[in-house]
Amino acid sequence: MEENELIEKITKEILSKLEKMNKVEDLSKGGKPEKKASPETITAEELAGYIDHTLLKPGATKEQFTQLCEEALQYKFKSVCVNSSWVPFVAKKLRGTSVKVCSVIGFPLGEMDTRSKAFEARNAIANGAHELDMVINIGALKSGNLKLVEEDIRAIKRACRSTTLLKVIIETSLLTEAEKILACEISKKAGADFVKTSTGFTGSGATVEDVMLMRRVVGPKMGVKASGGIRDYKTAVAMIRAGATRIGAGGSVAIVTGSPNTKSY
Repeated sequence: MEENELIEKITKEILSKLEKMNKVEDLSKGGKPEKKASPETITAEELAGYIDHTLLKPGATKEQFTQLCEEALQYKFKSVCVNSSWVPFVAKKLRGTSVKVCSVIGFPLGEMDTRSKAFEARNAIANGAHELDMVINIGALKSGNLKLVEEDIRAIKRACRSTTLLKVIIETSLLTEAEKILACEISKKAGADFVKTSTGFTGSGATVEDVMLMRRVVGPKMGVKASGGIRDYKTAVAMIRAGATRIGAGGSVAIVTGSPNTKSY
């Protein structure tokens, strides 16, 4: 069977499964179904526990990364997410705290050699990263080279320690629905812990519809991270209600302080 025919066959099978589902379960941070609830039941402190507090802009300074870590500690964010060159700095700042260190890998294009990504992953972990957010080889996916996409993810997974969380950024704004489904299926097959919507550097970023689709494809046990364009409490909660178990945001402080249930930290 030709590769394009195989892709079409797999896509049809997945779409058929999805059509039989008429709703998406809300998920807690642990990946288990929770009761339906209004957004107001998520307090600012609870929401902070979903957030990867992010600074990935080129030109960001040491002072900005210091502030990033201080905010993460003050508001009790889940992690800070930075480029790999800043991992040693933030890891030192956060040593002995509950805030995790997350490093992006192959960011933001995902098009570099797999061995280069794997080296960056190993180096980030050695320098103190607990979590990795890797960008898939988007061009390979869109070209139908699914073997390369899978091996790219597997190579980073092999570089991980048993305690390392691996999130796979599929860059939804560049993909068709069928490609989004394939990217999620491949990520799950390759052993990733999460799929993630976006880098935030391309296109429109996260949408509720994409989060719902990703959740339906990966099922209830795998994580889904919504990232890109999430700037307020209402949008963040909408992503969680759609199935996200992690939120990536640079404006995290504004998100939690804009909550109707904001409390003193």
